[in-house]
Amino acid sequence: MKMVKLIHTLADHGDDVNCCAFSVSLLATCSLDKTIRLYSLSDFTELPHSPLKFHTYAVHYCCFSPSGHTLASCSTDGTTVLWNTQNGQILAVMEQPSGSPVRVCQFSPDSTYVASGAADGTVVLWNAQSYKLYRCGNVKDGSLVACAFSPDGNLFVTGSSCGDLTVWDDKMRCLHSEKAHDLGITCCDFSSQPVLGGEQSLQFFRLASCGQDCQVKIWLVSFIHVLGFELKYKSALSGHSAPVLACAFSHDGKMLVSGSVDKSVIVYDTNTGNILHRLTQHTRYVTTCAFAPNIPLLATGSMDKTVNIWQFDVETLCQARSTDDQLKQFTEDWSEEDVSAWLCSQGLEDLVGIFKMNNIDGSELLNLTKESLADDLKIESLGLRNKLLRKIEELMSKVKSISSGMPDEFICPITRELMTDPVIASDGYSYEREAMERWISKKKRTSPMTNLVLPSLVLTPNRTLKMAINRWLETHQK
Repeated sequence: MKMVKLIHTLADHGDDVNCCAFSVSLLATCSLDKTIRLYSLSDFTELPHSPLKFHTYAVHYCCFSPSGHTLASCSTDGTTVLWNTQNGQILAVMEQPSGSPVRVCQFSPDSTYVASGAADGTVVLWNAQSYKLYRCGNVKDGSLVACAFSPDGNLFVTGSSCGDLTVWDDKMRCLHSEKAHDLGITCCDFSSQPVLGGEQSLQFFRLASCGQDCQVKIWLVSFIHVLGFELKYKSALSGHSAPVLACAFSHDGKMLVSGSVDKSVIVYDTNTGNILHRLTQHTRYVTTCAFAPNIPLLATGSMDKTVNIWQFDVETLCQARSTDDQLKQFTEDWSEEDVSAWLCSQGLEDLVGIFKMNNIDGSELLNLTKESLADDLKIESLGLRNKLLRKIEELMSKVKSISSGMPDEFICPITRELMTDPVIASDGYSYEREAMERWISKKKRTSPMTNLVLPSLVLTPNRTLKMAINRWLETHQK
C-alpha cells in the first residue's frame, strides 16, 4: 500500500511551472508562459475565467490571501498583481519602485500587507487594502528570491541568491541577517504551529530554508518585543543529491516537503526529520511544492510543465504525528469516520457500510473477534473476516512498536515498517528484501534514499541488522 498516491496531473501550462499555491477551495499555478491558472479542488477542473493574463514576462510566484478571495502574482515585468479569485478581475497592479523583476510575493497573516522581493535586492511592503507602498528596504547583496511571514505577523524573513536569511519586523526594520546557505537560498517557509522552548517556555516558530547547497535547514525563530529577536539553527535534513528549489510545511506543521533539481520530492516528519516518502514522478527539476490547508493533498510543480496532485492516506498522516498523537490516533480515539477511512486504505471498502451501521469506532475496532465478526456483524465471507483480523493485528503491532520506541534503523525506508528480512543495496542503505525487490522490478534502477542510479542491483542479506532486530523484539515485545 502506498502512503501517498498520485491522483491527478495538470498539464495546461506551455512552459516551466514556477509556483503552485492552495486556498481552501482552489489551486493556483503560474508559469514561464506568462499565465496563472486556477483550478477547483473538488474535481481539478479549470475555472471559467482561467488562465489569468496580464503579465508580459514569466510569472515567478503566486499566493492566496488568507481568506482565499485574492490572489497575488509577480513577474519579471516588475509588477505584483492582485486578482479577484471569484471572477479573475485585476484589483491592483503594483510596480516595484526600481522596475526590477519581482521574484517572490507574500501576504501577511492578517492580509494587511503584501511583500514583494525583487532581483535587485529591494523588498517592498504594500498596503493590501489601499494598494499603496507602505515601506521599502533592500538587502546588501543578491536577488531576493524567498519570503515568508511568521504566523503571528510580527516579522517576516527574506532569502537571497547570495545565501543570506534576513529578518524584518512589521515596520521594515532589519532585525538580523546571516549566511544560511553557502551557494544561495531558493525558498523558505514558516510552520504555522508554534513550539515551546527555552527556560521561560518562550514561543518559537519553526522556519525551513533550502538552497543551492542541496540542503534543507530547520531554524527556530522567536521574537518577543521585550526580550528581542533570536534565530537559532536547529538541524539539516538530508536526502537530496542536487540543489533544493522549494520547501513547504503542512498546515498542521507535522510534515515538511521539499523539491529538487534531482527531480525528486521528499516528505519529512518535522519532529524526527525522518523521510516519510520520496516521490519521483517528475521528469525535470521540481520547482515548487505546497500542501492544501484543510485536506490531505500535496501539489508539486516542475520544469516538465506539469503539476502533480498527491493524496495522503490515513496512515501517512498518522506517521507524521508525534508518538503520543500516533498512539492516540491508532487506538480508542479513532472516530467512526477514521475507521471508515482506514478500511478504504486497506482495500476493505465493502465493510464500510456494515461498520457504519454498527457504529464501529477505534475502540470497537480493536476489540473485534472472529465470533463478533460472524455473529454480530454478520460478515459471511470467511476470507474477508480473516483479512480484516490480519489487518487489525498489523495495526496493533504498529501501535506496539511505536509505544516501545523502536529504533528507526529497524524500519524499512520504503514501507516504513519493521524489517523481517533486511538486505543491503548497493547505495549502502538497508531495506526489507520484498520491498526492494518490488522497487527494482518496476524498472527503478535508482536508490529510494538518494535517487541516484544504483551501481548494482545485487541485494546482500544484512545478518547483523536482522540479529539486532530479533534481540530487540525478544526484549521489548514479550
